[in-house]
Amino acid sequence: MAGVISRGIQAPIIREGDDIVEIVVNSVYASEKEDNYTLKDRDIIAVTESVVARAQGNYVTVDQVAQDIRNKFGTKKLGLVFPILSRNRFSMCLKGIARAVDEVVILFSYPNDEVGNPLMARSAYVKHKYSEVTSYQEKDFVETFGSPVHPFTGVNYLDFYRQVIESEGAKATFLFSNDCRYIATACDDILCCDIHTRNETRDTLKALGKNVCTLADVMSAPVDGSGYHDQYGLLGSNKATEEKLKLFPRNCQPVVDGIQARILADRGIHVEAMVYGDGAFKDPVGGIWELADPVVSPAYTAGLSGRPNELKLKYLADNDFADLSGEELKAAIRKEIQAKNADLVGDMSSEGTTPRQYTDLLGSLCDLTSGSGDKGTPFIVIQNYFKNYAE
Repeated sequence: MAGVISRGIQAPIIREGDDIVEIVVNSVYASEKEDNYTLKDRDIIAVTESVVARAQGNYVTVDQVAQDIRNKFGTKKLGLVFPILSRNRFSMCLKGIARAVDEVVILFSYPNDEVGNPLMARSAYVKHKYSEVTSYQEKDFVETFGSPVHPFTGVNYLDFYRQVIESEGAKATFLFSNDCRYIATACDDILCCDIHTRNETRDTLKALGKNVCTLADVMSAPVDGSGYHDQYGLLGSNKATEEKLKLFPRNCQPVVDGIQARILADRGIHVEAMVYGDGAFKDPVGGIWELADPVVSPAYTAGLSGRPNELKLKYLADNDFADLSGEELKAAIRKEIQAKNADLVGDMSSEGTTPRQYTDLLGSLCDLTSGSGDKGTPFIVIQNYFKNYAE
């Protein structure tokens, strides 16, 4: 009778140099014995990106970030476009940036940042939304829209980011606009700090003749021999200490392939495996989109490619088989599932199903299962995910 089961698996504290494949597999085996379940073909084992990066030693210092900013820009005044409002995600990046220059000019989007963190109350935005606020100084902004205190963290990010910049001996200048081109009126050297729209922002500003990089370009190669991520740079980074950042993991494919191969060799079972970061869901109350990582899953085995191809049971029951009930209805729906087309795009019988990538759906499930606090379950085992009503 069971449908999808998602289990958080406890693990030891991961340190640099640990064999992450060995730890994952042994932790799952121990969980099987203690929790009385057995791995089956097509079960999914997921590993949070944080412990992979920890095992890789994928850390950089604030000084290394500052040096890379100097290497890439060589300027005293740097513009930042659309940073997210986050102590964990952006404050350490900002610290390194400010350490490298004399003035930081930040262009904030409003009423929210890219992932939905609010810079103002919705009611204040609605009242003033027909007025462009690019000309506002921070004081005027606060007087118009109120104190920008985050409703969940209780942090005023304008004050907080100003303090971060000034603590490094740099001047802080804040601008407000949803048009990235506004930063071009103040700066010639610009760092695009948005995550998912970074390439569009970069190309727009480059077309204006500006010297532009994205966060993916910073720490994309070693500085003083440091560890680095060769694709995402500072994207997906987190605060580790007051002087160190943990980067998004690099080259995760050997990890997921290694987990799959090890269990196949041990058990003859073909599992799928993935590394996951933030889930791709949005909080309906706070309006915050969780995805501050560049992708939900930086690596996964081949069986997790693609999207679900599912029929909507409610549609079948209410339309095609509205005159059936009981076992006759169950048999008819099971037969329909077994005979479904390989591609249901545009088919009314699939209307209302979720047209998203498997890895995005699974990453959200994993992120919600493991949480981001003190549960201590960085590994997830998902069973019956590919099982349908006809099986």
